Amino acid sequence: MAKFLIADDHPLYREALISALSPLFEKIDIVQADSLDSTLEALQHNTDFDLVLLDLNMPGCENFYGLLRVSQDFPKVPVVVVSASDSIEVISKVINLGAKGFIPKATTTQSIANALIQIMDGKSWLPEGVEICIEKDTPVLDVAKLVGELTPKQFQVLKLLQDGLLNKQIAYDLSITEATVKAHISAVFRKLNVNTRTQAVLLLKHLDVPD
Repeated sequence: MAKFLIADDHPLYREALISALSPLFEKIDIVQADSLDSTLEALQHNTDFDLVLLDLNMPGCENFYGLLRVSQDFPKVPVVVVSASDSIEVISKVINLGAKGFIPKATTTQSIANALIQIMDGKSWLPEGVEICIEKDTPVLDVAKLVGELTPKQFQVLKLLQDGLLNKQIAYDLSITEATVKAHISAVFRKLNVNTRTQAVLLLKHLDVPD
C-alpha cells in the first residue's frame, strides 16, 4: 500500500493527479491538503505517509516556508516538490532545503509515478535533462534556518510586512489585535536577528521563488 499526501491548492490539479496515479499503483491511499495548515494537520494525524507531494506556492508555503516547515517538523517523511516554477535556481534551492525530488507540473503521469517509486526506494529524482550541480548554498541555508524557527503565524506577519502593510492593517487582515501584531513582530525580529522591518524583508528576499 502506497500512501501519499497531495498538498496543492488547485482542486482540479489534485483530482487530475489522483486520477492519473491511482491506476499506476496496485494499492494506493491518497490524502489531500490545500494549504500549509491543512498539510501540517494531515501529517500530525497520519504517521504512515510514504511521501508528500508539495506545491511551493499554496497558501502559507511562500518563500519555501512550507518546505521548511514540513521538512523540519516531519523529517522522516520524504518531500517531493511539485511546481510550475522549474528554473534551475528554484530546483537547486528545493534540494538544498531538504526535498528528495522536484517534479515540474508539466511532467507526464508515468514519469511522476516512476519518480515517486524511485524516491520511496530512498533515492532522489530530478527531471530528465536537468543537469544540476547541487552545491551547498550557505547564505540560503543560513536564512532558511532562521525562517524555519518562525511559527506559521509569525511567518504570515513577516509576509505582510514584506507587502508593506502597517500594524493596524496586519491586525485587520489576520483578525488579531495590534498588540498581538507587535508581539509577533518582536518575535520575528528576535528569531531573524534583525532590528528593523527593512532588515527582515531583505533577509526574506533570499528565499524568494523566481517567476
